[in-house]
Amino acid sequence: MLLDAFFRPRSIAVVGASREPEKVGHRIVKNLIEYGFKGHIFPINPNADKILGLKCYKSILEVPEQVDLAVIVVPGKIVPTVAEECGKKGVKGLVVISAGFSETGREGTQLEKELLAICRKYNIRMQGPNCLGLINTQNRMNATFAAAQPSAGNIAFISQSGALGSTILNWALQNDVGFTSFISLGNEADLTAADFLEFLAEDEQTRAVGLYIEGVKDGSHFIEVAKKISMKKPVIVLKSGTTDVGVRAVSSHTGSLAGSDVAFSAAFRKAGIIRVDRLEELFELVLAFENQPLPKDKNVLIITNGGGPGILVADACEKMGLNLPLLELNLREELRNSLPPHASLNNPLDVLGDADEKRYELALKIGLKSEIVDGIIIILTPQAMTPSDKVAEIIAEVRKTSNKPIVTAFMGLDDDSAAIKTLLKNDIPNYPFPESTAFVLKKMHEYTSILKRSSREPILQIQVDRRIIKNTLDKIRKDDRLTSTVEEAFIIAESFGIPVPKLMVAHSPKEAGDMADLIGYPVAMKVVSPEILHKTDVGGVALNITSRAEAERNYENILNKVHSFMPQARILGISVQKMVPQGKEVIVGAVRDPQFGPLMMFGLGGIYVNFLKDVSYRLCPLTRSEAEEMIEETKAYTLLRGVRGEPPSDINSVIDVILRISQIMTEFNEIIEMEINPLFVYNEKKGCIAVDIKITIDKMAYEGE
Repeated sequence: MLLDAFFRPRSIAVVGASREPEKVGHRIVKNLIEYGFKGHIFPINPNADKILGLKCYKSILEVPEQVDLAVIVVPGKIVPTVAEECGKKGVKGLVVISAGFSETGREGTQLEKELLAICRKYNIRMQGPNCLGLINTQNRMNATFAAAQPSAGNIAFISQSGALGSTILNWALQNDVGFTSFISLGNEADLTAADFLEFLAEDEQTRAVGLYIEGVKDGSHFIEVAKKISMKKPVIVLKSGTTDVGVRAVSSHTGSLAGSDVAFSAAFRKAGIIRVDRLEELFELVLAFENQPLPKDKNVLIITNGGGPGILVADACEKMGLNLPLLELNLREELRNSLPPHASLNNPLDVLGDADEKRYELALKIGLKSEIVDGIIIILTPQAMTPSDKVAEIIAEVRKTSNKPIVTAFMGLDDDSAAIKTLLKNDIPNYPFPESTAFVLKKMHEYTSILKRSSREPILQIQVDRRIIKNTLDKIRKDDRLTSTVEEAFIIAESFGIPVPKLMVAHSPKEAGDMADLIGYPVAMKVVSPEILHKTDVGGVALNITSRAEAERNYENILNKVHSFMPQARILGISVQKMVPQGKEVIVGAVRDPQFGPLMMFGLGGIYVNFLKDVSYRLCPLTRSEAEEMIEETKAYTLLRGVRGEPPSDINSVIDVILRISQIMTEFNEIIEMEINPLFVYNEKKGCIAVDIKITIDKMAYEGE
């Protein structure tokens, strides 16, 4: 396989190995030996004969055998020289621990480019530079300088932060969590997170992947790879740097509301990745996904010996969209015959404070027997009459035959207690606070939904005359503009079947009158200028014009007001368009994210969109179900369905517009923003109409053609 040199090397050279225990080069050699690597280890140090009992070589070129993997721990400036020697030696993989590269500035960036060029010259793959290293528990290889030595398990972890990686390794040891592999990415000059995900997708031992990232090198490739692995095993991502640093263009509502974190969230959703917001949540999910079965749906049974914790987790379940159904009548009768009279047979199922292991066993077996319940939360509070050790043993025994996830919250117990150790040893995730159990089952259900998602759902493809769109875009470019006129935007939209009102652009009062007569009253008139983003703010809009004289007068009024507010603005004319009936106002937009491509937005429209921020996002191209999800996530959906006796709006027509804009953005890379605001939506089966449209282009896209 592509990365066999990293995960299955037969021999490893440590270039920069040291005799001094406090040095990184010493620690790596020591970790390889103590962890039990079965292949050959070759320390490289020109000033030493032996290190930790192993023969030393002055250069990798002096090693008498083939070297598959070289771990480099020398000062950054001499790393290219070492890489050149590795290339001549025929080494297939480099793990560059050394720092001093692109993370340090311009000089380091140039050094990194030089190093990468050498790797390309000799067809070597490289991890790093500036990384912690690599661990593969399956062949007992620890090529890192981390202090922790992880046990074998079913979780792989990838981190862009070496320091955070060390923390995670220590946490895993403390919580008895085993890894298949641990990968520190460093600067990702060559191998990226996507490359390692691609390898882990085929690793049968790895059941789930944890990933800490700050950014990605190639957004499209990352999504493509992540999509494939997420259909085989869950990928749980903690993304840091969540403040919105913005996208390339922000000339519209869509652009100003979209930011880097919004794009990452949309990308993760597209790829089927489970996102968490805190390191604690990442740990919680890793525990659950390692060996637990997935829930079929979102129906949860809570078993508790305390009313308060039961209510807390019930509240958490409801907030997270999980259901708490009553057990079937016959099962409740079975419980009634065996539990004390005061036990609650509802959900939460309260087995009372003096519950012993037999009550917990009965409740758990009944829950597993139920055809309604998809997952079980067990809460135990340390009361004098409750034998927590025996309860843990019963749960562990029953879990062996369970096809439903069981998560526990044994509260107030020390991590070293026999009960907690029993749970962890038997792959039952335990959490100190009950709300965490609800979060975990919610995310497990989220992954169930990802697996159910149809990957074969077709993408809408409208047959259009591309020449019309190209000619319109060429006109904008030749006019040295970045923004379309509303007339040009209407031409592009109409070419894709998006409904627009009749519109013409006047260049004199007489033309305005002639056009108003031709279109038919009432009409609206608006200034046409690439420099004016918000026409209403500068007096550039007149509505409900009902006569020719009024149209001619408003032509002059609009020009005077705009010249007063923005005397330098370039005026291309005054648009005259048919007034359309008022409908529900929504916004449909798209902006091209520099990493992931076109990003669709939907939400409440009109002038309040930036204040209310009731919007949802998806990456293009969209399927119909993705467009439906976008609408359903917003408060706009409640209005469109109809409130207080209002008839429902034509939601299908909105879905259609979303899909058509998705196609426009996918097919025409020179369009970096497109926004319809407002889109008037009418009653069911009466459609919608785009009242105002703006398109922004990127001239660089043309220059690259």
